[in-house]
Amino acid sequence: MNRPLRGLRGRLLIAFVLVTAVATLTTGALTFREARVAVLQQSQDTIIKRLRAHVDGLAPGIAYPPTQSDLERVALEVAAAEPAQNWRVLATYRGLRATSRPQDTFAELSADMRSAVGSRRAAVFQRVRTDGRSSLVVGLPVTFGEPAERPASGVAVFLTVPQTGEQGYVDALVTAIGRAVVPALGLAVLLALLAARGVLRPVRELRRATRSIAEGHLDTRLAVNGSDELADLSHTFNETAAALEESVAELRRMEARARRFVADVSHELRTPLAAMSAVTDVLDEDAARLDPDTAMAVRLISGETVKLARLVNDLMEISRFDAGAAGLQLDDLDLAESLRRTLAARGWQDTVDTRLPGPGELRGRVDPRRLDVAVANLVGNALRHGACPVQLRLYAREMPNPADGTVWAVIEVTDSGPGIPADVLPHVFDRFYKSDTARTRSEGSGLGLSITAENVRLHGGTVRAANRAEGGGAESGGAESGGAESGGAVFTVEIPLGKEEPEEMEEPGEKEVGET
Repeated sequence: MNRPLRGLRGRLLIAFVLVTAVATLTTGALTFREARVAVLQQSQDTIIKRLRAHVDGLAPGIAYPPTQSDLERVALEVAAAEPAQNWRVLATYRGLRATSRPQDTFAELSADMRSAVGSRRAAVFQRVRTDGRSSLVVGLPVTFGEPAERPASGVAVFLTVPQTGEQGYVDALVTAIGRAVVPALGLAVLLALLAARGVLRPVRELRRATRSIAEGHLDTRLAVNGSDELADLSHTFNETAAALEESVAELRRMEARARRFVADVSHELRTPLAAMSAVTDVLDEDAARLDPDTAMAVRLISGETVKLARLVNDLMEISRFDAGAAGLQLDDLDLAESLRRTLAARGWQDTVDTRLPGPGELRGRVDPRRLDVAVANLVGNALRHGACPVQLRLYAREMPNPADGTVWAVIEVTDSGPGIPADVLPHVFDRFYKSDTARTRSEGSGLGLSITAENVRLHGGTVRAANRAEGGGAESGGAESGGAESGGAVFTVEIPLGKEEPEEMEEPGEKEVGET
């Protein structure tokens, strides 16, 4: 199953969304950080400046060392100077302390900050958060005298200012950034879809073109637009397709020439072979009156002429199959009677055991000549390369899907020889295949089983070879048996005969009538 997120479109979409999300969040975080710092920096600078102005204005009126009342006055006046800001002020000098609000513990003030104010002349600030509220704590040392002569006096003023407004600005900034992320992600998805569409369009065209070439349309080409990598890919594809088309065309021309050559040679050989066969027939009749050496030579020439004639006929038949000129001349036949005629025509009726249905029990529309050739090749192969007894069996069955009601005729040719070697079985229907490569001649043409397979295929059927568990075996296609472990070879031909009428159907399974 093709999962959408595993496709190129899904990966591009995810990549764009991730990049945009990271960029948006990073930009938002940096913007928030800078904006927050700017807001708080401006607020603290303003507060420190105002605090320093108020303290410097009060410093000349403070006695040194200050008393408790002096500290209380400073705390109250500094707090009263900014009533709208809700300032809380603490003034200290050594062990004395005074606050602008009674009983104010000034818990925000830390010991580190108190120590820092005592050792410096500049203002010290710190942001603290108490009970969920943010505040700015500022510590300012009070100096007396001229600026160049301002010694550390030990008097310090501490200020705590709630930063409710600044916190509101920061919260509003966070909300704004959060709202900006959603449109940014939506824009990223839109851009990703547009980009994926632009990238995937040539890829889809390439996929369609590849499938078209795989289906045999070698003239398929892609439109080359632009000068990017995808355009280079399309250009390379067109060059490859053109080279492939030229190569395939050349191979087809060579194949056609080879087929024409075989057909022409076979056709040209028929006339001299006919004359040779006539001469050898006459010589065979007179061989008994010739001397032994001459008679042997005459019989040898006669046998080789018969083999050559058979080979030429088989080559012409194969050339018709290769050229697609072979067709079926269908006729309604009693299949069992057709097989009996095949055996009788070759004098095998007393050599081959038969298990055939009775007259009229199994009929079908087949090509009589091609069925005769297929069965004769299989039986002849079993007689030449196997061992007797050879059995020919015919029966009907429904397969492979009984639900469609199609009846198939099954023809089995079984011998009792040593069987077919396992390494030969996949090649028994190959042309001129020999299991013994050192053997250059065979009794047959080496094309009989190939012609059988082609004839069965024209009928829409199948043929297969196998070894059986007991009995004899056969060699196929001129290949001598190398001695298979299992005994006997069996060749099975299956040909569809059409749908059987419901009222004529017998019980499922095989239908056969034994005849020996």
